[in-house]
Amino acid sequence: MGNLMKAELFKLRRDRSFWTVIIILFLSAIGWTVLEYLDHDPNLNSGMEVYLGSFAGNNYITKIAPCILAGFFISSEYSIGTMKSLTATGNSRMKIFWSKLFVFSFGSIIISLIFPIVATGTGTLLYGFGEMPKGIDATYFGQTLGLLILYAAAFSSIMALFAIMLTDSGKAIGFLIIFFLLFDTLFYVLATKIAIVEPVFNHSVFKLFLEISQLEIETKHVIVPVLTYIGFGILGSFVFRKKEIK
Repeated sequence: MGNLMKAELFKLRRDRSFWTVIIILFLSAIGWTVLEYLDHDPNLNSGMEVYLGSFAGNNYITKIAPCILAGFFISSEYSIGTMKSLTATGNSRMKIFWSKLFVFSFGSIIISLIFPIVATGTGTLLYGFGEMPKGIDATYFGQTLGLLILYAAAFSSIMALFAIMLTDSGKAIGFLIIFFLLFDTLFYVLATKIAIVEPVFNHSVFKLFLEISQLEIETKHVIVPVLTYIGFGILGSFVFRKKEIK
């Protein structure tokens, strides 16, 4: 599995969609912060406040941007024959899937971290870092970034499941973007209408992800994304084992 991981990491480093997304997010983070600075946004007067303000936009980035990587990094390998060649190497499909999932998750985590980190760095250069708000200390950065990593990995396991089912990058990207744009809203509506769905929604990554910038974090905020990653990883590997690859 070590060689498979190295091969997937090599492909990730060479993946143009991965670097394109990184560059766009890097420039977007700088552009957003500079525009807010020129617009004299009263809510952003320090690097710390930029960090807190960046979470609103990054909620969409973490769920949407990796969908593009999923289409090109996973689904496109069916159409160009790479997936068929991989399965012919003698490695088990489970090892192939998990090595691909681990590396794809790594790429998704990098994508999810760029906007808040670059925006905070730019904000600190423009405003200075400023003082910590009342009730927040340095551990808050570790807490929020750690949770962001966990939820980015959890969402990537869901993306990998659908990307491994769809054999065309365009279909995979389109489906995943629509899914992640609409599913949590539909999930919320169902939770308000059907009593049995409400606790499921309240303990899902879609609901808990919106709470990671809060000060008081509960055990469920850590356990749910970990279980989601393991559960969808197992489901994805099962689907990949049964899938016919032409």
